[in-house]
Amino acid sequence: MPTLSSYDYAIVRVVPNVEREEFINVGAVLFCRTLRFLGARVDLDEQRLAALAPELDLEMVKAQLDLFPRICTGGPDAGPIGQLEQPDRFHWLVAPRSTAIQVSPVHCGLCTDPQAVLDDVFEKQVRF
Repeated sequence: MPTLSSYDYAIVRVVPNVEREEFINVGAVLFCRTLRFLGARVDLDEQRLAALAPELDLEMVKAQLDLFPRICTGGPDAGPIGQLEQPDRFHWLVAPRSTAIQVSPVHCGLCTDPQAVLDDVFEKQVRF
């Protein structure tokens, strides 16, 4: 039987008007320390966002969302945060914020294949 590893994940959301607490799930970030995995999947439904918040700067949102997978991958292309160790990058990505891009509380579980879990969470929470 394969060894199970713990993982943590959060859902990435666009919250156009923080006061109204309305949001659209647009991605997922997953970290599995023991398997040295940090990944993110993001997919913005532009039509849905435009219906919820037509005044929101779509290009700004897309640019910010693009940072999630880049920071997970790390390296110079991900800026200063991308230079941090994986646990620090994950904690930076899931830190509470009050901007238009927010994340859910962190959830946890056990797995043998963190990429498969990330894909599953993404399909169930974002694409549903």
